[in-house]
Amino acid sequence: MSNDSVIIFDTTLRDGEQSPGASMTRDEKLRIARQLEKMRVDVIEAGFAIASQGDFEAVKSIADNIKDSTVCSLSRALNADIDRAGEALANANSGRIHTFIATSPIHMKYKLQMQPDQVVEHAVRAVQRARNLVADVEFSLEDASRSELDFMCRIIEAVIDAGARTINIPDTVGYAVPQEFGHTIGQLLARIPNADKAIFSVHCHNDLGLAVANSLSAVAAGARQVECTVNGLGERAGNASLEEIVMALRTRKDVMGLETRIDTTQIVPASRLVSSITGFPVQPNKAIVGANAFAHESGIHQDGVLKHRETYEIMTAESVGWNTNRMVLGKLSGRNAFRTRMEELGTSFISDAELNDAFARFKDLADKKSDIFDDDLIALVSDARASAGHEKFRLSSLNVTSQTGEIPVAEVVLSVEGTEHRAQSEGSGPVDAALKAIESIVNVGANLQLYSVNAITSGTDSQGEVTVRLEKGGRIVNGLGADTDIITASAKAYIHALNMLDANLQKAHPQV
Repeated sequence: MSNDSVIIFDTTLRDGEQSPGASMTRDEKLRIARQLEKMRVDVIEAGFAIASQGDFEAVKSIADNIKDSTVCSLSRALNADIDRAGEALANANSGRIHTFIATSPIHMKYKLQMQPDQVVEHAVRAVQRARNLVADVEFSLEDASRSELDFMCRIIEAVIDAGARTINIPDTVGYAVPQEFGHTIGQLLARIPNADKAIFSVHCHNDLGLAVANSLSAVAAGARQVECTVNGLGERAGNASLEEIVMALRTRKDVMGLETRIDTTQIVPASRLVSSITGFPVQPNKAIVGANAFAHESGIHQDGVLKHRETYEIMTAESVGWNTNRMVLGKLSGRNAFRTRMEELGTSFISDAELNDAFARFKDLADKKSDIFDDDLIALVSDARASAGHEKFRLSSLNVTSQTGEIPVAEVVLSVEGTEHRAQSEGSGPVDAALKAIESIVNVGANLQLYSVNAITSGTDSQGEVTVRLEKGGRIVNGLGADTDIITASAKAYIHALNMLDANLQKAHPQV
């Protein structure tokens, strides 16, 4: 790698999934991985193989199918973790094991209950074991931003000698500030004798809103890999945003003098796909991928842009993929045209049955609205796949009565393990009535933490995409539903969340 290039390491599928309720299925992870490959992401961190059987299968599936990006699995500095990661990556065209151990005094004392010498020994053994399984090993110093510089120099020198070729410096708790973080990277590169044998990387969390700034400061100081996520998804306040890192480097190449291999026209499609699958909507004023990112309301701004675009725009909407939101299909379109367009959007069907189900839903949608956009198609397939998973509960019918001056009433017929149950309920509104009717049947007793509605496209005939977040017994899940009828979409989302709770999928992700 030339010294004027920055490696983009995407951890949407690992750290991004640690956002409460953002758990993804194996097939959903593979869909996102294919889009990341299409975007030319250098390294895809596919998951944490030992966390669960589901995570192992997701990492393995991605490793088996992705050919143009390096596929990575996270592992603690433990033999079982490393071996499981190696097993998942066995068929990878290019595989990487990313192993880590905490290095800050507070973590070593209270979490690991280990002395510094023991931490170094564990780190070296982990890297050596990983190198026996793959040629590409990355080592992370968890909580590096609160670690002592002398100790970091010592452990990094040791793991490079052991075979690590990427050294990651995470700001695990989002504690750093840009000047300080950049200085730390510069000091490490200057003081470690064998630093030239490894690529230095950063992984910044956004607890103080400084993840992107810290990452760019580190890059300016000599780091050549940035770990980031689509839409900034991730633990707590999230991670450095991939789209912001990439476009900052591209737009300010005059200052940074650096570039990436990312196909930036795939940024918006990736953002939409991740948002649709996880149920985490993108805020309108989000940089690069927000709906308002290239909108101009001020008359002065509008006048300037019309006269000369560069007066108020530092990049084009087309350069990040906004031109992809175009009408492509209608109710007369055939199945082959539908499948071809879905493949262009990064979605492949694993069987004719899945294709037929999605195509039937497309035809049904085409009867309801005349213009079908790419976002409609992505939401349609996400909704279909949500229904195709674990499905103890299934909506059979929904009838809602709502009129001015009267209390809304909903009547629901719900299939529970194949047996239909009917219930009726009043509510403060039609959605409230529908969800209460469903709950009266299932009696799950989950806490509703979030109810969010997002219009997928413009126009009054737009599909509504609803996200419902439920919590029960410490487990948090997101349910997603889409329909031109917002009440039906709400019921679908609520039932999807109930099915996810019933599936009781356990996660055990560490934090880096």
